[in-house]
Amino acid sequence: MDMHARPDTLLLAAGWWSGSGVARGALAIHRDRMAPAAWTTALRIDLRDHLVFPALVNAHDHLHVNAVPPLRTGAPFPNSYAWIDAFQAHFAEPSVVAALAQPKALRLRHGALKNLLAGTTCVVHHDPWHPSLDESDFPVALLRDFEWSYALAGPNYGPPVRASFAATPPQRPWMIHLAEGTDATARAELAELDRLGCLAANSVLVHGVGLAPRDVERVIAAGAAVVWCPGSNRALLGRTLDPRRLCHAGRLLLGSDSRLSGERDLLEELRLALDRYGLTPTQLLGLVTRDAARILRLAGRGRLSPGAHADLLVVEDRGGDPVRSLLGLARSDIRAVVRDGLPRIADPDFADWFAAFGIDTVPVTLDGRPKLIDRRLADDALLALEPGLAADAMAGARVLAAAGAHG
Repeated sequence: MDMHARPDTLLLAAGWWSGSGVARGALAIHRDRMAPAAWTTALRIDLRDHLVFPALVNAHDHLHVNAVPPLRTGAPFPNSYAWIDAFQAHFAEPSVVAALAQPKALRLRHGALKNLLAGTTCVVHHDPWHPSLDESDFPVALLRDFEWSYALAGPNYGPPVRASFAATPPQRPWMIHLAEGTDATARAELAELDRLGCLAANSVLVHGVGLAPRDVERVIAAGAAVVWCPGSNRALLGRTLDPRRLCHAGRLLLGSDSRLSGERDLLEELRLALDRYGLTPTQLLGLVTRDAARILRLAGRGRLSPGAHADLLVVEDRGGDPVRSLLGLARSDIRAVVRDGLPRIADPDFADWFAAFGIDTVPVTLDGRPKLIDRRLADDALLALEPGLAADAMAGARVLAAAGAHG
């Protein structure tokens, strides 16, 4: 690593995912954007034994409830409204009361950190906006230019459906939970949405488990899209939708939902979907990169071409199918997560990378593996909310001892 280079430009020698295969050579970052690999003076990092992928886009989460204990039940619910009704008694559980007593700003930040640890740097938060989401050091980027309603029925929560849709410019996404169930109520929701005049090319429907094949064709014909959350669907409803037709039509995204019902994170969703639903590894990766960026109008995300956001993840090249290898990883296997051109969490041997950009770090363990994390993301209260993440006191002691030995 050349430590005498300009600090605003980074040149990675790596294999990197081009969208259709692995390209090898120089991958350049200038400030917070990908750049042509033409810089003669740059901080150079040798990643020749690694692969670089675009960071992931999570198309559905409720960031502020990821530390709330889920409702345990032995039988699937017919629809999400029945689950919401059952959850009301769960609010009285001491563990739920304690989780919700945490400041909302902290809980939102925790949900964002959960995503970042798994290589996700952009998230759709399907809930009311909160001032803390605008903080300059918020862990992830968020979809901002969109409108939403919660659902057609159920709780009186969020903007009214017709008014929210009518207020949404056609170039912006409009999102709603829809057909989240297996019963007649869920199966009737697409027709009702269409009757209300709210099925259009910018409609993004979350879950869609109750969509019949003819409904899927109506979604595609309208130019709308569906956010698939298989982990959440299986946990609440006992099954999920068949994603193949929507995927082949380019009208499918992937979301993790929150841990109230979904898997731990988006990387876990990808790992569990691999070889299970008839989609290839490359199609699955597309759902959380280029397809998500296209459908959600996220210009400059989901790719590594010049001008794109410099959000990426670095993994070891283990040979074989690179995408399959990525989708089979645990979050602790990711070598580095980069957002806005800066490392945010990485393995300890990348300490010089942090230092070159003046980023103070804290040693932590992630699922038992040592990592370095940007100090701005390492508040004690925040670390305490995330299972598997903890400050590494022994690593800190080693650093202090080494500093004393050289003092």
